[in-house]
Amino acid sequence: MTDTHIRATYEIRPGRGGDAEARARDIALEQTVELPEKLVPDTARGMTGSIHSLEPVGRDRWHAAIDFPLAVTGTEWPQLMNVLYGNISLKRGFRLVDLAWPQSLLTALGGPGHGIAGLRRLTGVHTRAMLATALKPVGLSATELAERCAAFARGGVDVIKDDHGLADQAPSPFADRLTACQAAVEAANAETGRHCRYFPNVTAARPKLLERAAAARDAGCVGVLVNPWLVGPDAMMSLRDEFGLAVLAHPALTGNGIGGTSGIAADLLLGELFRVAGADAVIYPNQGGRFGFSRAACERINHRLRRPLGGLRAAMPTPGGGLDVARVGAWAQRYGHDTLFLIGGSLYARGDITAAAQQLIRALEHRNGR
Repeated sequence: MTDTHIRATYEIRPGRGGDAEARARDIALEQTVELPEKLVPDTARGMTGSIHSLEPVGRDRWHAAIDFPLAVTGTEWPQLMNVLYGNISLKRGFRLVDLAWPQSLLTALGGPGHGIAGLRRLTGVHTRAMLATALKPVGLSATELAERCAAFARGGVDVIKDDHGLADQAPSPFADRLTACQAAVEAANAETGRHCRYFPNVTAARPKLLERAAAARDAGCVGVLVNPWLVGPDAMMSLRDEFGLAVLAHPALTGNGIGGTSGIAADLLLGELFRVAGADAVIYPNQGGRFGFSRAACERINHRLRRPLGGLRAAMPTPGGGLDVARVGAWAQRYGHDTLFLIGGSLYARGDITAAAQQLIRALEHRNGR
């Protein structure tokens, strides 16, 4: 492996009577020159992918490692994703499962701007697992959401994010919600001495996204929520580089691409691609919630978010999706203290959300001390 190529590993299912090597060659050509090999001009052969290895890994399953020249990616995030999984996403039996990154590409893309250590500095929480919650539901006014924000902040929640469905709807326009919720958090922090942070949802078409990010920064927010699969993962790089904001990535819409025998492995997409693109923390559906992820899949995501990767900052795993208040202590013991637990509905169900949040914080502090 050299610094001039990125190596992508695909799980291939050629089917009965299928030729795994032919399928691997299909990836190498389809994702680069998009021509049969005999039609590729000599001057373009340097842009063509090549098969590094092809190994059987089970019944009708092969792993094909393909080397793609960095030159064909342009060192740009959209074209990188196009090379890794563009046209073949339209075909059956190809699943992207791993990447070997050249250092030059990792350095160019940059990864998290804050990472785990930075999120801890921003919240002042240094030794225990962290707690996040979501403002919901859509339909409440900015004032009503700010009241919930204040209650959560007084209870000690570390990060209060907009629900990903909160955008610029009439009951709670973005500008009104931003002003009211940030003021509520600041007032609560003045009472408690804590450093709770409000992360507004800036997911929108690019001009609006940048406008909302600037407004969030100017209002005093240190981080934002964004859905990378709706706006493009490169949006996280803009939030990092242009505004210095911490980025919490939401996984909505990724489900179509991470299940079955095609797509991108969940741990690679949520645990590594989002991290490399600039996510400081990544939300994923925890095992036992309403989305059906396995514990093994969750732990693989955690590993990729935190593991050493070419000097990039580690990102914070953020399990959510129906996480139960009663089990947070057990999950903290399993996942470790470098985890941001996202609890929404289960916390609201307790009625007194300030008291419920305080109880959760005590549970996390107790778990850290054991």
